[in-house]
Amino acid sequence: MPALPEARASSPRDDAIRLLARREYSRAELAQRLAARAHSPEAIDASLDELAGEGLQSDARFAESFLRSRVMRGQGPLKVRAELERRGLQRSLIATTLAEAEQAGEVDWFELATEVLARRFTHSGDSPRERARRERFLASRGFDFEQIRHALERLDSVD
Repeated sequence: MPALPEARASSPRDDAIRLLARREYSRAELAQRLAARAHSPEAIDASLDELAGEGLQSDARFAESFLRSRVMRGQGPLKVRAELERRGLQRSLIATTLAEAEQAGEVDWFELATEVLARRFTHSGDSPRERARRERFLASRGFDFEQIRHALERLDSVD
C-alpha cells in the first residue's frame, strides 16, 4: 500500500498570503492570526517584514480601505479612529489617513452626519427628549459634538 503524503505544515508567509487574498489586514491583526496558528514570533515577524517589503501588506492601505468601508456604513471619525487603534495601527498613521481623506474631499464628516441622521429621522425632534435621542444616535455612530450640532441644524432647515 503506498504511503500517504505527509501533511506539510504551512509557513507563516503562506498563511498570511491566504488571509490577505480575502481582504486587507493590519500587521497587528495578521500577527495575532498567525500566532493563533502556532507560528513562532520570530517567523511571524520575519514573514510580515518580507510581505511589507514586497508591498503585499500595508498598514496605510489597510487604514484607507477600512476608512472607506466605515464611511459607507455611516460611521463617524471618533468610531473609525477607535476601531483602527483597536486593530493595532499607530495613532500618527490614523491621524494622517483621516486628514488625507478630508483634504482630498473623500469624506466630509459634517455632511455624512447629516445624511446618516436624515436616513433615520425626518426632523430634529420637537421635544428636548427627542432631540437628545437624535444626539445619542449620532454620538453612538462616532460623530463629535460639532458634527452632531451641524446635522441637527441642517435637518431642521430641510423641514
